Amino acid sequence: MVLTSEPSLPDNMPLLLLRGLTREQRHWGELVPKLTEKLPNPVLCFDFAGAGELYQQRSPTTISGLRQSVRSQWLQHKSAQKSTRVHLVALSLGGMLATDWALAYPDEVASVTLINSSARPLAPFYQRLRWQQYAAIASLFWLSAANREQRILQLTSARAYQNPAIVANWQRWQQQQPVSMANALRQLLAASRFKLLQSLPCPTLVLSSQADQLVNPQCSVALASFLQAPHQQHRWAGHDIALDDPNWLAAHIAAFVSKTA
Repeated sequence: MVLTSEPSLPDNMPLLLLRGLTREQRHWGELVPKLTEKLPNPVLCFDFAGAGELYQQRSPTTISGLRQSVRSQWLQHKSAQKSTRVHLVALSLGGMLATDWALAYPDEVASVTLINSSARPLAPFYQRLRWQQYAAIASLFWLSAANREQRILQLTSARAYQNPAIVANWQRWQQQQPVSMANALRQLLAASRFKLLQSLPCPTLVLSSQADQLVNPQCSVALASFLQAPHQQHRWAGHDIALDDPNWLAAHIAAFVSKTA
């Protein structure tokens, strides 16, 4: 777990950042320090079962199971720090965990920010994972771990994949806390099963990338319409806005959280 800033106060609820498929908390990169510069709120990062610090655990095959693996960590933190509620900031698969959490435990969630996320039945499967990338995604299972991380960067970022330091970091993290192919498939199955059938009971912000090559940005348009939430779109970033333009992302999150605190 990464914890920044001071323990939360009743009017200073933490932000909890949730990553996507097979990714861990270190993949947020510069977003965490950018957020702590802009907000007084503590910033937390937890991994879900099968990734990051929990890479040796078996990933659940449902979003509710993945969500609960994160929520259990939050409950421990909440008890120790006397926190009340939390602002959820979630990318892609993490967005499914966040919406599931807000619906199942509305008293625990102050707001939700969804970044390049999607859900059935709001968007068809070939938009939720672009059909043009099916072959590239399938090829990941046959690559070496180092080449696989480099290819994932190419699929999810517009510029960051050209940075040798970022590539080296991602390859090192995979060596240190490797996500198994079995867990990757379980997480993918969980995402494919997830449905969003009702609006969220808390303030919600939708952020997306116009140039997302992994998930069609129309998925975020559909989410924002269904949730009746404001939607801001980045012009050139890839799927991983946190990697390509953390300043833009931090500014929009900070402005939203400040208004809902």
